[in-house]
Amino acid sequence: MLRRVKKYISDHSLLSPGERVLVCVSGGADSVALLDVMLRAGYECVVAHCNFHLRSEESMRDEQFVRQLTQTLPGRLKVRSEWLQQGVPLYTCDFDTLAFAQEHAMSVETAARELRYRWFDQVAKQSGCTKIAVAHHRNDQAETILMHIRRGCGLQGLCGMRPMAPNPVTGTIPIIRPLLCTTHDYICHYLSDIRHIDWVEDSTNADTRYKRNAIRQELSSWSPAEVEHICQLSDRVQEILVTTHS
Repeated sequence: MLRRVKKYISDHSLLSPGERVLVCVSGGADSVALLDVMLRAGYECVVAHCNFHLRSEESMRDEQFVRQLTQTLPGRLKVRSEWLQQGVPLYTCDFDTLAFAQEHAMSVETAARELRYRWFDQVAKQSGCTKIAVAHHRNDQAETILMHIRRGCGLQGLCGMRPMAPNPVTGTIPIIRPLLCTTHDYICHYLSDIRHIDWVEDSTNADTRYKRNAIRQELSSWSPAEVEHICQLSDRVQEILVTTHS
């Protein structure tokens, strides 16, 4: 995993050696693996955790888990850094997501997205981070492309998520996706069988009333090869558009 992600970061010029990066950690497997790999790769990491207060006690459990993770994870690293003597720097924020969604007449999903990406930008600037790392992987990529196809899209929609892109809300500090080179299954294998690191599960991931969850449930019956074919389509379209615009 470490070699794969480091190569992906290098191939797509996502970060320079030792660069300070804001790592967005929910407590789920994907973001926990992202933080572990970024620390092992030698980057100065700052963690941002959003509490949307949508799952009552579960939301508080997730926040407490992330707090503990930022204190204990540095001890698992072979190389110690002065940056991590007090644990990984952590920023948290409480959002009244339902009120924001009602006030702005938007879905809860859209409200949470708007709130977190705006806050990520603020924290990155405050903490001196030059990039914001999120934990999207190949399965997320396939879900995104299928969502775009269902809505109706052109080549830009078939690109899916790019390795690096402007913040979708503020357009400023770039968003990077170092895990787009791997899958959710491999991430869980990496955490449980190689690194022996726990994570928490979000019970709402099984709620198919949310569009992305419904598509995720549909994709769960597809073979890994079929999911990979969708991602490879995205890779090829991105290459075509880069070549066309260069």
